[in-house]
Amino acid sequence: MPISDADMIAAWKQVLTLSELKPGEVVTVLTGPSTHPQTLSTAMIAARGMGAIVNRLDLPPVNGEASLSRDALAFVGDTPLTGNPAGMAALKASDLVLDLMLLLFSPEQGEILESGTRMLLAVEPPEVLARLVPTPADKARVKAAGLKLKAAREMHVTSAAGTDLRCALGQYPLLEEYGFVDGPGRWDHWPSGFLATWPNEGQSNGTIVIDRGDILLPQKSYVQDRIVMTVKDGYVTAIEGGLDADLLKDYIDSFGDPEAYAISHIGWGLQDRARWSVLSLYDREQTIGMDARAFAGNFLFSLGPNTEAGGTRNTPCHIDIPLRHCTVRLDGEAVTLDGKVVADLPAAAA
Repeated sequence: MPISDADMIAAWKQVLTLSELKPGEVVTVLTGPSTHPQTLSTAMIAARGMGAIVNRLDLPPVNGEASLSRDALAFVGDTPLTGNPAGMAALKASDLVLDLMLLLFSPEQGEILESGTRMLLAVEPPEVLARLVPTPADKARVKAAGLKLKAAREMHVTSAAGTDLRCALGQYPLLEEYGFVDGPGRWDHWPSGFLATWPNEGQSNGTIVIDRGDILLPQKSYVQDRIVMTVKDGYVTAIEGGLDADLLKDYIDSFGDPEAYAISHIGWGLQDRARWSVLSLYDREQTIGMDARAFAGNFLFSLGPNTEAGGTRNTPCHIDIPLRHCTVRLDGEAVTLDGKVVADLPAAAA
């Protein structure tokens, strides 16, 4: 159901307040051809109404001829800012960038953040943004879970479907997503509510079973028959199953890059207001599937790049796969049990 401009402006003001926007700060809104016009207009009205100096930087698309999908995450790497010093200068000179285009997995994003600029990504439809406006309670929950993950040296994931995966931890930093940017150089994604890290290079081993009802992204599809992945020394070495397995393998193989089979970030969802079922209610080009990534208790793992964490694996293939009904243990202590977040974390916001 559509959201009124008034409600979207109010949502933006809440997010910008949590992101510590102050009068006189420079806000640059980064846009592209897929930017939702209501998200754009209400963002600019909200930021200007809070006393910010507001600019817009609109950039053309890239990589369309190389990608098999219109999804912005279907081909990552080069961006409209690659080799664009004027655009980079504008963003680095801003206090806050509102990314309504989608600038992930790029050295340009890292360079902008290193300058101290805060950056918030928001590309889901307005009604999704309004339903999942972040709160301080979201941050508290993610931060509490982050303390456990930061101290851990092994993640062990199991499920009744047959997943049994062990990943050594400690080499890479955490990715804490709670939906707002409240510090210099911070990046976040509205909507979100999950926690992740990257396993130590070459130290993930075991079996991952993608069961019926689990989700593939950017395919944005619910798996209809089981996919069994063998993981050895940090790479998926076999993908077995029926049609879904064949489709997934063909998609990965289309990139012609063995690094596309590497285990990337691993973590779990913490957002009670996100729903596993929402993806079934949207056309594929309407959403990038943040409900699927963030719903509470999922085990979310990915394949492909690790440049966000400071690694060197810059493959254009990135796949996110949220699984239901998994138990995630850190050094033997459960943080999810059969797809439910354990009870000793702070409650999520209503």
